[in-house]
Amino acid sequence: MEDNNKKVRKVIRKKKSSGKGKKAKTIIGRTLTFIFVTLLILVIGFYGVMWILVNGPSKRAKELFVISVNETSAVGWFANLYLSEEEINEIIEGNKVVYSDEETDTSLIKVDKPSEDDKDSDEKDESEDKSETTEDIEVVDITGPTYRGKMMIIKDPSRVIVGVKGEFDGTRGKTVKDIVAAYGAVGGTNGGEFEDPQGMGHGEYPIGLVMSEGKHVYGSLDTKYPLIIGLDKNNILRLESMTGQEAIDAGIRDSVCFGAGPVLIKNGQPSEVLGSSSGLNPRTAIGQRADGAILLLVVDGRQASSLGATFEDLISIMMEYEAVNAANLDGGTSSNMVYNGEIITNCSSLYGTRELPTAILVK
Repeated sequence: MEDNNKKVRKVIRKKKSSGKGKKAKTIIGRTLTFIFVTLLILVIGFYGVMWILVNGPSKRAKELFVISVNETSAVGWFANLYLSEEEINEIIEGNKVVYSDEETDTSLIKVDKPSEDDKDSDEKDESEDKSETTEDIEVVDITGPTYRGKMMIIKDPSRVIVGVKGEFDGTRGKTVKDIVAAYGAVGGTNGGEFEDPQGMGHGEYPIGLVMSEGKHVYGSLDTKYPLIIGLDKNNILRLESMTGQEAIDAGIRDSVCFGAGPVLIKNGQPSEVLGSSSGLNPRTAIGQRADGAILLLVVDGRQASSLGATFEDLISIMMEYEAVNAANLDGGTSSNMVYNGEIITNCSSLYGTRELPTAILVK
């Protein structure tokens, strides 16, 4: 009798255990089904919204969508879901910046050179105090209808250099903050273009000519680059198409490249804007005023509080701050500004600030 009772209890326990197992599996199955259905609805909804955006009545909305995603390295293919390659190219051609290929007129920039008294004072200060001074640096907030950002104004252009991650030997790049720290700089922004396969590049190698503190550190001396963005030995920002050797012969001390830029302002004249000029994205740009002051601009983007800026927006901002020459630098998830050891802009990347091969630094 006792044995029978034990058998009954075992059967009951097995049934309860089996029931719990089935219940758990049912809950898990229902949860996974709910998640899958929710994601499917979101994907279909997003696709539908984008379809309406592309095929809706607003031509500007369609063009902004196409050129915005086209400028990203990770989802540049997205526009191809809705439009043919021919249609995309037509939109890009109708929304761009056309700039002059004339040489930079260096006579338009008058860099204030320190007097002998100032030099003596600087030397005395350096010998007594090694701390950095930020008296000639101003950081201001930049706002517009679709963007927010920061402008760093450096009155002494000799303090602006190109910093690099280290040796270009295939190792990963560094964040702007780390490059700033490595050079003991006051601040800086991201720099030039770099290899970015499938949008997952880690800043191993830059693209184009890189000069740093008077040294040629990367790029061919024979290749003619569409646009070299660099400061010469007279601390004048030069925006020109040159070979690496021509840049060295011209006295370029620090430089990066970003495809064809574009140049935003050349010799005091804003570049010609076609259509919307570009999409709404995070941006970084460099400019120089007539008094020699360097303008470093970073605009946040791809966020609810700041969708981003077009090239036309950058031109307007640089003109407002009296830039004589200005050019677009690498942007997107690379865009960020560091000042006094802190990142003062908002990176659009979900993974944090990117690893880069170059940065524009303020000594």
